[in-house]
Amino acid sequence: MSYRYHTADVFTDKAFGGNQLAVLPDAQGLTTDQMAAIAREFNFSETVFVLPPDDTTHTRKLRIFTPGAELAFAGHPTVGAAFVLAATGEIDLDGDETRIVFEEKVGPVPVLIRAVEGRPVFTQLTAAKPPERGEASYDAATIAEVISLTVEDLDIGGEYAIEGVSVGEPFLIIPVKSVEALGRARLNLQKWEATIRGSWASEVFLFSPDDSRGVMRARMFAPTMGIPEDPATGAACAGFGGYLAWRSPVRDGTLRYTVHQGVEMGRPSVIEVETDMADAQVTAIRVGGASVLISSGTLHTF
Repeated sequence: MSYRYHTADVFTDKAFGGNQLAVLPDAQGLTTDQMAAIAREFNFSETVFVLPPDDTTHTRKLRIFTPGAELAFAGHPTVGAAFVLAATGEIDLDGDETRIVFEEKVGPVPVLIRAVEGRPVFTQLTAAKPPERGEASYDAATIAEVISLTVEDLDIGGEYAIEGVSVGEPFLIIPVKSVEALGRARLNLQKWEATIRGSWASEVFLFSPDDSRGVMRARMFAPTMGIPEDPATGAACAGFGGYLAWRSPVRDGTLRYTVHQGVEMGRPSVIEVETDMADAQVTAIRVGGASVLISSGTLHTF
């Protein structure tokens, strides 16, 4: 049996930027082991397998695999799959804005598709669950060694702190003082394995403010998932939206941030993050961006 696939670059409006994604628009009949093998074959950060929903009021079910694991939730596969399905006619567009719901292991994930002249140009997910804070505390010197920096490179003790956060997949958020220091960061795999491997938030998300208007630079290392470095990480950015909101003086309204990731990899990505606040509580987090359709083909091996 053969299976159609499409590839896209996600969180970019230019081909060969952003984060690569493979989408199988009809994955019925594939086993979990076969899905894992296909994800390893593509060797992208994630591959998405699209299935009919369990609840007929939802649009599709997604199963998301990295080369090393299946994920309960991931951002760039969610917004990328919505873009691909809309761009290839698998999902009908309803004017300038179309709202759909994907079933994922984390739960139902609402997605907004914005279109211009019948073509999708922007897709945005709403996190299925509120951000959760990890309980662990972290030694700054140890974490600095994990990312091959010094304690002086870390932006801690003031507004920011090292903290685990999750909206479905946990990430360890590490503030860095400058974009220059961010560029020098390298994951020390031996130190990572000896200290935070197997912990609640073992995937590493580094950030540094790029200016004073809500623009951030970020990098993400996920060895547990089989991803040495990720060009764009929507799930981490959704958790990051909660992390920033907890530290904001804004008690009501919507906070907006733009995250630039993948720059050091030569695959620049732009991720738009929105966090709704009411009475100093996070009520919703949205993550979105543009995507570009790159290729279409057929898998013949099954």
